[in-house]
Amino acid sequence: MPPPPRARPSRRPVWIIILIAFFCAVLIWAYVYPSDKPYKSCYYIFSSDKCNSWPPPTPTRVYTDEEITSRVVIKDILSAPAVQSKNPKIAFMFLTPGSLPFERLWEKFFQGHEDRYTIYVHASREKTVHTSALFIGRDIRSEKVVWGTSSMVDAEKRLLANALQDPDNQHFVLLSDSCVPLHNFDYVYQFLLGTNISFVDCFEDPGPHGNGRYSEHMLPEVEKKDWRKGAQWFTVKRQHAVLILTDSLYYNKFKHYCKPGEGKNCYADEHYLPTLFNMVDPNGIANWSVTHVDWSEGKWHPKAYRAADVTFELLKNISVGWI
Repeated sequence: MPPPPRARPSRRPVWIIILIAFFCAVLIWAYVYPSDKPYKSCYYIFSSDKCNSWPPPTPTRVYTDEEITSRVVIKDILSAPAVQSKNPKIAFMFLTPGSLPFERLWEKFFQGHEDRYTIYVHASREKTVHTSALFIGRDIRSEKVVWGTSSMVDAEKRLLANALQDPDNQHFVLLSDSCVPLHNFDYVYQFLLGTNISFVDCFEDPGPHGNGRYSEHMLPEVEKKDWRKGAQWFTVKRQHAVLILTDSLYYNKFKHYCKPGEGKNCYADEHYLPTLFNMVDPNGIANWSVTHVDWSEGKWHPKAYRAADVTFELLKNISVGWI
């Protein structure tokens, strides 16, 4: 009896294995060596970040311990709910070399609103002699201030530190000895407390007196693309006042590498706050100041108005667009 026919071996498993191996090789090649456009298989089969983001994100630099600490603190300050006050006030902070020549005018401005404002005076050169009772006892401990140096920023921080001790102070206005109010108190009070932003002059100046003052010593914390300029006279909400007071990382960069008389003639009071807020909270400021300063003469200092210059028409023209 002849032997039974031998069963023919099946080749299907071999072909299946080869096909699967080939398919896997194609997918691995597409994943490791991507073309200009991502493969659909990459999106549907793999969950790698390289597939979900195209082109792949540029690696960021490693932050220093000081930067990480600063970023955490600033983020918490900006995300914290505003401090509520039943009796919100405006802190008027006068940065002056000595006595204030317009105290009587300011007295008229403040009169009748004693529960809605506070006054702080930083006199950097000589002891003040007050002509208004409202200013007596309002001087804070002061240090010498040299024009254009970081000592001006130090004085601003000193004023903020004193003003922040009063929890009712919700807005902080920096003023010079030559400042005068253009509107009545009610108008100013409602305007400032009715907004949720700070008024910090901030703009990009591509010229030698703007970006030309930038130093690479500012790196890595402050890049040239973030460099900004503006007048020093700010009006900030409490949240931003706390931020200014707590910052030391960025401030130290300006203290050491933004100085007058050292090659590029950099002035910290013109660049520190505009650059800081452009970096950490650009949408939280108005990019302009509520204090009128006339730089039209193109000098190192703004235009000075003499008694003969001050007319009703001048004040009216200045007040248009300003609080």
